[in-house]
Amino acid sequence: MNIQRIDISTISAEKTLRQDYDYHKYQTKLNGLIYSFSELFEIVPKSKIALSQLNQQFRYCEISDIDKNGDVFPQILNFEERNLLQENYYKKIEKGDIISVQEDDILISKIRPNLKKYVRITKENEDIYFTSAFIHLRAKMMPEILYYCFRSSFYDSLIAISRQGKGYPTLNENDLKLLKFDKIMIDLLFKNQKLIKSKIDSIEERVRELKKQLLNESIIIDNVFSQRFVFDYTKFSKLKKIKQFDCKQSDFSNNPDLRFSAKFHRNAGTFVMEQLNAITDKKIKHFLSEPIVLGASISPEDYSDEGDYYYISMATIKDWYFNPEGASIVSKKYSNAKSEKSVQKNDIILARSGEGTIGKVALINSDEINGIFADFTMRIRLKDYNPEFAYFYFRTSYFQYLVEIYKKGLGNNTNIFPTVVQEFPMIDIPIEEQQCIVNEIKLQIKKQDKIKSEISELRAKIDEIIEETIIRGE
Repeated sequence: MNIQRIDISTISAEKTLRQDYDYHKYQTKLNGLIYSFSELFEIVPKSKIALSQLNQQFRYCEISDIDKNGDVFPQILNFEERNLLQENYYKKIEKGDIISVQEDDILISKIRPNLKKYVRITKENEDIYFTSAFIHLRAKMMPEILYYCFRSSFYDSLIAISRQGKGYPTLNENDLKLLKFDKIMIDLLFKNQKLIKSKIDSIEERVRELKKQLLNESIIIDNVFSQRFVFDYTKFSKLKKIKQFDCKQSDFSNNPDLRFSAKFHRNAGTFVMEQLNAITDKKIKHFLSEPIVLGASISPEDYSDEGDYYYISMATIKDWYFNPEGASIVSKKYSNAKSEKSVQKNDIILARSGEGTIGKVALINSDEINGIFADFTMRIRLKDYNPEFAYFYFRTSYFQYLVEIYKKGLGNNTNIFPTVVQEFPMIDIPIEEQQCIVNEIKLQIKKQDKIKSEISELRAKIDEIIEETIIRGE
């Protein structure tokens, strides 16, 4: 048991009556020679960006588009050619969730699980707009070096001042201003900044070369499927840009739901169906080992850290795999009662609701994953079919577009149901051929992982350069 004592007067002296011990412990540190936050940084105020500025193609990044190395993988957007697969981005931008940056700025995630996601603005990414979920900083000296300090030396300080709220702990801009920095350390870095920067620049040059070789997994999957099945993504892209098209009255009566929505009748959707039906006459329902089912609902009292099962929600599969770090644990009573909603190896979980998440899938690839899948997801169990091949097929732009045009609802309250998903075309080729395609995709992803690993190692060397300078005291 760890017992800590804090005077009530200490708590009452803080304007928001913070009671978390780490925060108050941090306030007692570095009472000697220090630099205040305002001496080293300024928080850049958010300025209103007119949507008229965005009527041509532009790049935009949310926290999910950035990895822990600080590398950005921006979305290409254009309000005049609005792609509904990226509709969640457009809606957030329309609400003002956007900031512009300049070279040498530093962006820090406000949400504690993503605190390692820092972005340094360089000439390569200064034209990108970013989500306002970042705190936007501008260093008053040696910005590149201070950026790397946030990734290493300052990290514990950020953890200490972050707030534990109802959900994830978050960083508050006002709390950030309370950061204190060891003056001796900063002065050492300042004294040696030319030598440090020359070493960093050499490493960053190699990183830039490696980053040019990086491809998004979705692009890899699409490329492999396109080559194997001759998917015409060029024509598909052109059709998606068409905003006006004609429909006959009979078109509306040719579907069981009498659907009148424009997106359901898009030419691009018809084209995707024609392409898929040209290579298969089978549907998902022909390969099901059991009916597709929705997950289990949950109440706050059903959570318990003493349980054995994760709750697999839409949020835990938003990156195309099940992430246990962001998953809550359910009680043993709940998992026992909902055993029919549990997952097993080779299950595919598909998100059925929520803009930005609907259609995303995760493959349960281990017997060691104990989980109950959520009511806003569905479980797909297949027979006589390679689950990895199905998983990659579900990630293709063609399949994801089918989800886009068949979903129902308005705004963020969109849904797709098992009765619809089971009718989607399913590629029917021998298991051996499925495995060959899986092997090709995994081989290309492995090459990308190797590049990412080398980048991480190089970035770690930069952290070592900073730390060694401080430790040597030279």
